Amino acid sequence: MQRQIYLKGMKEGIPVALGYFVVSMTIGIAARMADLTPAQATIMSLTNLTSAGQFASFAVIAAGAPYLEMVISQLVINLRYCLMSCALSQKVDPKLPFYHRLIMSFGITDEIFGLSISQKGKLDPWYTYGAMSVAIPGWTLGTLVGILSTSVLPQKFLSAMNMALYGMFIAIFMPAARENKVLLPIIFLSMALSALFHGLSCFDFISSGMKIIILTLVISMGAAVLFPIPCEEEEG
Repeated sequence: MQRQIYLKGMKEGIPVALGYFVVSMTIGIAARMADLTPAQATIMSLTNLTSAGQFASFAVIAAGAPYLEMVISQLVINLRYCLMSCALSQKVDPKLPFYHRLIMSFGITDEIFGLSISQKGKLDPWYTYGAMSVAIPGWTLGTLVGILSTSVLPQKFLSAMNMALYGMFIAIFMPAARENKVLLPIIFLSMALSALFHGLSCFDFISSGMKIIILTLVISMGAAVLFPIPCEEEEG
């Protein structure tokens, strides 16, 4: 039974793996621009399965910021995974051993979470393991191919591929923005404030990583205060 569930997770994780491979190529290209080696970029993708977190880390690395700033920025940007873990903890068997929970938590991404939470009934950890076993290699290999390609592909092509990451962010945000009309102005406000922070010389004393932390905290807390989620939506 565990083998069947594992293979089911692998099968349904293949589309995620293919998408990860393509998108993570842009991570590899961005890693090269931040002067990371192929080994460093590959290990980063293997141990840090988050495009937003990795992309933000490149700015911190390029700026030569201290480790503490890197830790804080990653904590803030990846905080959503704590919420996903809490949601999945309610879907697994209460008697599930701790080591299963620990392994599952490592592989939680937006897409793997979506696959896992959508399973009917209690979630078997072997389903998540199956999805992880194809998704993680797809993300890691894509990063390796991306950073290695920077030495053979034309610069114009690399610049175009680097823009694919922004396209991925738009693809993630826009469907949610169509369902929730509040998100669209918040997205544009985030873009405007980010451009303002980077464009005005009076903010030059703030490092790139700290700018990300400040903007994330201020905008998210402001949106939560001004546009709270109604109780009926939270229950749904």
